[in-house]
Amino acid sequence: MKNFLHFIFRHRYDIFYSCILILIFAFVFYMFPKDETKTIIKHLENKTFDIRQSIISKNKKVNKDIIIVTVDNPSYEYLTEKYGDWPIPRNVYADIINYIEAQNPKYIVFDLLFIKTLNRIPKSDVKLINAFKNYNNIYTAVSFDDYPKEMRVPPIIDKKLSSNILNIPSNIEPEKFINARLILPEIIQATSNIGHINTIKDDDGFIRKIPAFIEYSDNCYLYLTFKLGIDYLNKYENQNISKLQVDKNNNLILGKRKIPLNNNAQVILNWYGKSGITNDNSFKYISFWEILKEMENQETNDIFKDKIVYIGTSVSSLSDIKTVPTEKYMPGVEVHATLLNNIIDNSLIKQAPLSTNIIITIILSLIFITTVFFIRSVAANVIIYLLTNIIYLYLSAYIMSKHNLWIWIIIPIFISGLVFVSSFIIKYLIKSRDFEYTYKLATTDGLTELYNHRYFQEQLRFKIKQAEKLKNSFSVIIIDIDFFKKFNDTYGHQAGDAVLKNVAKTLKSCVRSEDYVCRYGGEEMTIILNNTSHESAVNIAQKVCNTIASKKFELTPELEVNVTISLGVATYPDNGNTPSEIIEYADKCLYNAKETGRNKVGSLN
Repeated sequence: MKNFLHFIFRHRYDIFYSCILILIFAFVFYMFPKDETKTIIKHLENKTFDIRQSIISKNKKVNKDIIIVTVDNPSYEYLTEKYGDWPIPRNVYADIINYIEAQNPKYIVFDLLFIKTLNRIPKSDVKLINAFKNYNNIYTAVSFDDYPKEMRVPPIIDKKLSSNILNIPSNIEPEKFINARLILPEIIQATSNIGHINTIKDDDGFIRKIPAFIEYSDNCYLYLTFKLGIDYLNKYENQNISKLQVDKNNNLILGKRKIPLNNNAQVILNWYGKSGITNDNSFKYISFWEILKEMENQETNDIFKDKIVYIGTSVSSLSDIKTVPTEKYMPGVEVHATLLNNIIDNSLIKQAPLSTNIIITIILSLIFITTVFFIRSVAANVIIYLLTNIIYLYLSAYIMSKHNLWIWIIIPIFISGLVFVSSFIIKYLIKSRDFEYTYKLATTDGLTELYNHRYFQEQLRFKIKQAEKLKNSFSVIIIDIDFFKKFNDTYGHQAGDAVLKNVAKTLKSCVRSEDYVCRYGGEEMTIILNNTSHESAVNIAQKVCNTIASKKFELTPELEVNVTISLGVATYPDNGNTPSEIIEYADKCLYNAKETGRNKVGSLN
């Protein structure tokens, strides 16, 4: 723990910068995504939803009280051969209703539009209308659309079909339609068990959501299965739902149920796997023609007793096949059954709020920042990154399975991935900075900020090898400050330090950037002159000598002094072939300068 806290303290600024990086990434991607980026992210996130639904649906069980009677391909062929072109006479549905009602079902729900047709048979329609009059547990549908009024005059719909929904927050805007496709007016007069069956496809053509209610002519209309669901909860769970309202958290309140709505008043379905047409673990399907055969043979087996019976089509030619997260081809009637099952189970999916997804992103990012800065191994960091993401993917599926909550995957993983990479960049910038700092400490004299003695020796050996290879020359100047001990004895060691620093600064200003000025030891300094002949080196040494002698050096604000130096020059290969030979020659020249009066460039000639 102590080491960890020490690490945090040592890298507090770097971690702070990384945290700022998280906030910047989060702000940019959450608040200002372009439309194209938003579409791509939404599409990818929907795909992660589909994958999670496919995984968790394997452990879900459908309500066995829900049965689907379907006009499948064999039934369609049977009906068209017997009755001619589709749609079939309405009395057939009336007979089906009477047959099922004799077995005491809970409800019968038609995913069919009983609209006016050119080939309608009035007597046949009357039988269906009477069936709706005779039973109060039959439900049927209307459909809304945006056809122009020039093509179809928007109908006036009986007020009893609309629903008064209280306290709809301003951020919820239900889908609005300008036209409607009504069913037989006698059916509307006979029952109020009528809801819309409009479904909403996402951009990729998948159905993941259902509008709980839509708006038409300033009135709200419930989805067919929601009407049924409310009646089911009132009758079988004693919920006593008399008024509908939406709370401040965008939940449609159905008694003790809170149905999560998105900003378009839609609910997200929780799917039960493959369609019951091909999957025995899903909703039970019964072919329409089989029921007709039983009726013809006057057979009864009570399969519909206490059941909720949906009646619809599964024939692709009748255009009621949907693509959903768990199945490419699912009859629309099974989508209704799925919604009802969700309402009964109270298992509709809720999307996590933006704040939750941001917190998740920050947590993931902080994990990666901590591991990157605390763990040295790149391989270990990558493994932790991958394992963390795998665990997060598993948790997101688990949370959806156990809590019906849809947390984001794409943006948190993408942003935390950017933070992970950025943290590595920051870390290695820090390492580079630390290396440079350490290297500077190892090669630089702390007082004069000149290269130190060890660095001088390294460069001298390197220059000899380089000169041997390139067949050129370089020179070395050794410098000694005249009477340096006098400065220390007269003015103190701080004054001596000031002399050293001022001389060092002047030396650096007198040579080229590619030359090396070093502190050799004590008051001695050296200069390595790249690619410089002996004659040029002597001229440079003389220039340095004159510059130092002509300047006044400030030791304290009240004290300025003159300083002189003595210099010795040696050139490779003229004066030596090894470091020791070159230094020895330059040192002898320096000694000569001191012996012959100082403040000069010494020579052995």
